[in-house]
Amino acid sequence: MTIDLPLVARGKVREVYDAGQDRLLLLASDRISAYDHVLPTPIPDKGAVLTQLSVWWFEQLADVLAAHGATHHLISAVDVPAEAVGRGMLVRRLGMAPVECVARGYLSGSGTVEYRRSGAIVDVELPAGLEEGSRLPEPVFTPSTKAEVGEHDEAISYARTVELVGPERAEQLRELTLALYRRGHEIAAGAGIVLADTKFEFGVDADGLVLADEVLTPDSSRFWPAATWAPGAVQPSYDKQFVRDWLTSSGWDRQSPPPELPADVVAATRDRYVAAYEALTGTTFG
Repeated sequence: MTIDLPLVARGKVREVYDAGQDRLLLLASDRISAYDHVLPTPIPDKGAVLTQLSVWWFEQLADVLAAHGATHHLISAVDVPAEAVGRGMLVRRLGMAPVECVARGYLSGSGTVEYRRSGAIVDVELPAGLEEGSRLPEPVFTPSTKAEVGEHDEAISYARTVELVGPERAEQLRELTLALYRRGHEIAAGAGIVLADTKFEFGVDADGLVLADEVLTPDSSRFWPAATWAPGAVQPSYDKQFVRDWLTSSGWDRQSPPPELPADVVAATRDRYVAAYEALTGTTFG
């Protein structure tokens, strides 16, 4: 796909173009990444799912943002170049906060590894007796660095967050991240989905914080079917954990170039992304 605009940046999944007048075009591709690598096999319709689901979530979260004196960056998903319709968003150009804002309501993934080692996730102490998939007593804020393509995000302490953005901004980021997670968890629960954890990115303008990038998608979140949630094991998911699991079982060493995904893994991954979209929004994709 060719967009006749200046390319600003290319990430693992998205291209960012200069749309003029302090605006950017965010274009989501069908690329999929895992373990800090972009895989060679695309997932059909993935970019469209990520974009359209983000647009839907921006609408659902607008009142939470307003209650915290914040906004979101979306200008339009319609007024975009014809080549970008369905997978492009026209957004405000922002200065971005230098941290990934992660909210966890359940123990999973790297959080489980850290908890088993130390009883905490970085500086967030957790009660004894939790296991993979356990719901936490309350959602927690566990920020991380924002790594370049090919590098790994690293969890950081709240104190380090304060060093990076200052005490007032750090508190704002924590409060807003948890408020958005709680609303997302509530909406997802109504659709029969557990929102286990997610990450947000925020920009800053003259008025304060602005929710940016993608929001509550299968790329940025862990979504589990509520009907099968059972602590004590890795949960079935609507997100790209399915691809991670296949890569692990394939024997890939995570260092060499990643393998092509088999057709059945591609189809099953697409089905999971579409299922999440349809369950959350209550509409048919496509």
